[in-house]
Amino acid sequence: MADLTRVIRQLLRELKRQVLANVSATVSVDYDDTTLDGLNVIAMAKVPSLVLSDPTLRPNRFYSANVAHEDVVGGVSGPELVRRKPPYTVDLVFTLTAASERTAELFNLMAAVATFLNRNRWLELARDPADASCGTVRWELDADGEFRTQLAGKDDVRAFTCGFVVRGFDVDEGLPLDLGKRVTEPELIATQPIAPGVAP
Repeated sequence: MADLTRVIRQLLRELKRQVLANVSATVSVDYDDTTLDGLNVIAMAKVPSLVLSDPTLRPNRFYSANVAHEDVVGGVSGPELVRRKPPYTVDLVFTLTAASERTAELFNLMAAVATFLNRNRWLELARDPADASCGTVRWELDADGEFRTQLAGKDDVRAFTCGFVVRGFDVDEGLPLDLGKRVTEPELIATQPIAPGVAP
């Protein structure tokens, strides 16, 4: 499973656990029945609800590693060393849309989302889901922009949208630069025998 898919699934799990059980994901909010209000609001089958949209990718120079890195891979004749180009590092910018039929409930959802973004400063995942010994990796999680409300929506549905960003995500781990044979045994340097009673 791609790391980006794992990040999105982890966000959905945490939103369901900490904010609202009725959370779903959508690829885009470009379709909107009410475009004049300046908000992108998608149709929702059940309210109250939260919908996670996008992400868009924004280059991140701060967390970008401009040095090549090395990986050990299995080759035909044994372990080999692969040098890779620096990864492509981005910020993942998400949009969160909430909807309710009651204004008070919508404001409570807004407070819950704001609390979620304030308390969760990091998003953490296992580095390798199949190997717990590899440890974890985490990314900064921050609010991005303002909360925007729409209290006079279609079918008497109120909504708000907000954004947040996951910083420093490596989308591309880098293409291989070269492949070389890995040294599997240390090279021993021959030494002269030491005569008895003589200090080395």
